[in-house]
Amino acid sequence: MILTPEGVSVPLIVASRGARAAALLIDLFLISATMIATTLLLIWLGAGMSTIRDANKESALGRAIQALIVLWFIAMFLFRNVWFIWFELGPRGATPGKRIVGIRVAGRASDGGGGRLTTEAVIARNLLRDIELLLPLTFIIGAVSAGTDVELAGWAGALWFAIFALFPFFNRDGLRCGDVIAGTWVVEAPRRKLAQALSVSAAATAGRSTTTGAQYHFAEAELAIYGEYELQVLEQVLRDNRPEALAEVAAAICRKIGWNAGSGDERAFLDAYYTQLRARLESGMRFGKRKASKFDG
Repeated sequence: MILTPEGVSVPLIVASRGARAAALLIDLFLISATMIATTLLLIWLGAGMSTIRDANKESALGRAIQALIVLWFIAMFLFRNVWFIWFELGPRGATPGKRIVGIRVAGRASDGGGGRLTTEAVIARNLLRDIELLLPLTFIIGAVSAGTDVELAGWAGALWFAIFALFPFFNRDGLRCGDVIAGTWVVEAPRRKLAQALSVSAAATAGRSTTTGAQYHFAEAELAIYGEYELQVLEQVLRDNRPEALAEVAAAICRKIGWNAGSGDERAFLDAYYTQLRARLESGMRFGKRKASKFDG
């Protein structure tokens, strides 16, 4: 189970090792492409500064190049170290590579279930990546620079890399060392087309409860709080039809929109909210306006 931002538990599927590897390769490709593009841009800027002269007729090219080199080092540091942390701290909990593959990072509770994904966990799991991937390469480069036994350093670096690369194959959830230390795991988060609507009763479509006779009609401001992601979570909860989950989600939505629907009528309340929220999102899509999640403006 995974704990959503609203504090509701929903089922999860642990991502496969192949999907995680594919996501990492995509991210590394994107990082490399971004680094190359940034480097070429700074070189182009440096070439454009070759004609700069100061008031004393002395060339200012050296100072300009130094500034560009500093910018280059800063950009390379950010791309290498902040890429994963920045995106995984976002509302989707996934880097571009993970989003393409359809997976995301989630918190892992001590009982084996889902927990909240914290900032500390995201930072910890990504700091370990340097030890897992970059430290062996640094070790080999250091041996080459020092003129020591390069062959021995190569074997040691390969062994170091193999230990961490094969670690996910020795636990059932495919956790890497960073996941174990940070208390996280990677789960499936496939994209669902909004057109695949959940079938609800005609009474729910009209917003009227067949249990209590209550009429549920939500104002624009009450529907504008949530987006497509929350709609999909709500749809999953309605499909599962677990009474305790229905009660939790209904209570969370009521708190958010300032309602008090009462107990015993959670299914009708959620059916009506799902139908009207879906209609609002589909109407916005027809006009080219999409709200991916509640974090979007």
